[in-house]
Amino acid sequence: MRTYHQLTQAQRYQISALRSLGHRYTEIAQVIGVHKSTISREMARHPWTTSRWWALVADSRARYCRRKPVYRIPPAVWGEVDRLIGEDWSPEQVSNRLRLEQGFRISPEWIYQHIFADQRRGGELYKHLRHLNKRKKPGRRVERRGRLTNMHSIDLRPTIVERRERLGDWEGDTVQGKRNGPVLITLTERKSRFTVLALAEHLTAPMVREGICSRLLPFKDQLYSLTSDRGKEFAEHVQISKALGIAYYFAHPYSAWERGTNENTNGLLRQYFPKSTSFLAITEADIDHAMHQLNHRPRKILGFRTPFEVFFNTTVALTT
Repeated sequence: MRTYHQLTQAQRYQISALRSLGHRYTEIAQVIGVHKSTISREMARHPWTTSRWWALVADSRARYCRRKPVYRIPPAVWGEVDRLIGEDWSPEQVSNRLRLEQGFRISPEWIYQHIFADQRRGGELYKHLRHLNKRKKPGRRVERRGRLTNMHSIDLRPTIVERRERLGDWEGDTVQGKRNGPVLITLTERKSRFTVLALAEHLTAPMVREGICSRLLPFKDQLYSLTSDRGKEFAEHVQISKALGIAYYFAHPYSAWERGTNENTNGLLRQYFPKSTSFLAITEADIDHAMHQLNHRPRKILGFRTPFEVFFNTTVALTT
């Protein structure tokens, strides 16, 4: 078993001398008997300036660093970490939000180790982590439910929608539970990633239209466009467009990446409603809980602000 040994002052003088003669890191490592990455890290930590003084300065800095006290996380901070993980935030989201709001630095890896240690003690923090490593089955489903009429292709959508420069451009889709049961309608705003959900009793065009209109009507001042796939459940898109006063566009067949924001949201939603879930059993309270969790979870792409904060142009403190 290998053991770690720190560089000695004599080795640093060797590094300094060999570096001044123009030798590469690999060659220096072979001479003093260490790995080349040890040399590169040493040079990065203590930048080389002159062969005369570099070794002495580097050795002094290394001795000083070894004397510094170990950085410890206060118990109160770990309590806040536990609370946020319990809200289904990822370690990266927790780390960056604590840094933004409280100026406290704790790495995502450190938080992961904390969660796994809690799991070994019999804790349940790990259950709030997302596990998205399931392999998709090969092949693709062929749409056999007919063709839609009076469609506007995504090719006609204004470029401002692609640039995400305004609030009010939405993407829509449906998420199914067990076969022939109710479905969830998912609607995601492209710029803020703000999400609203609606439950439709059946996967039919009238019920999907009703669900979309009822959920989006309260945001009528922030509605410009809606983009969905070409599922037949969106056959009443003309009525939706008129009722909400928006432009309706359809993505190309088998092009889920054209609605990437909504597809990503559907993946996050499976944390609360796995594929084996029967939507007959879920309630409006369950749907509201999932919406709250998704909209109040900070996103890396939003600078670790939440979709709620971006959509409503506000800031919600962690302690609220």
